[in-house]
Amino acid sequence: MLRIERKYLVPEHRMNSLRERISSFVRTDMHAIRNEQGISEYTVRSIYFDSRNFSCYAEKHEGIMLRRKFRIRGYNDLTPESRVVMEIKRKIEARQKKYRSFVSFENIENFIRNGDIHKYVIQNGYNRDLSNAARFMYHIKKRHFIPTCLISYEREAYHGKLDQGVRVTFDKNIRSRLYPALNSLYDDNKMKLLFKNHFILEIKYFSQKMPVWARSVVQEFRLRNDALSKYTIGVDANRDKVLTTY
Repeated sequence: MLRIERKYLVPEHRMNSLRERISSFVRTDMHAIRNEQGISEYTVRSIYFDSRNFSCYAEKHEGIMLRRKFRIRGYNDLTPESRVVMEIKRKIEARQKKYRSFVSFENIENFIRNGDIHKYVIQNGYNRDLSNAARFMYHIKKRHFIPTCLISYEREAYHGKLDQGVRVTFDKNIRSRLYPALNSLYDDNKMKLLFKNHFILEIKYFSQKMPVWARSVVQEFRLRNDALSKYTIGVDANRDKVLTTY
């Protein structure tokens, strides 16, 4: 099933008001960790793959309806047990679907180098773990993809109380770096901040219509749905392009 994803760029000074407004309809994500300010969040770290001529990046700017992003993703800080998600994110306009598989972080370089899915992919009892990994590696090898951009941010995540398929996230302190080594997924050195005073609000749901309460929040706060791609914005920022001021 395809999930609908709506994104909004929001000034940081409205964050507390938004939290309070949605609090009756959502619960905190169970994977979040309470920080010193009492906010439950976790760090998301993604390395995006692209061709040397930025073909995936170009698809976004050219407005191609069916697009794919290829990335490996880890969370929080590096530990001996850290594993990463290999993910293909397939988008058709606002609808998206993900194909995911898992590898331990210590094996990711070897896996990308030789593509041995049976040796490195962590299976959770489903054949699709291997098929998703094979799909990921097929594109990486066929299109000669390389690690192109590291995107990291803190995510404050919520799930709907009445509908578990509804997800609301506040993505903050979004930062990027071009051409990262695979083993630098957890390295925050020399990252460029993408927005000084804004965060990205995402509302995701499976039904045909956004929940009434979420639609009411969007209208009340006069939020503008925008095609915000962290990957393309991250590439632009490191190419010394000037970001549009919202």
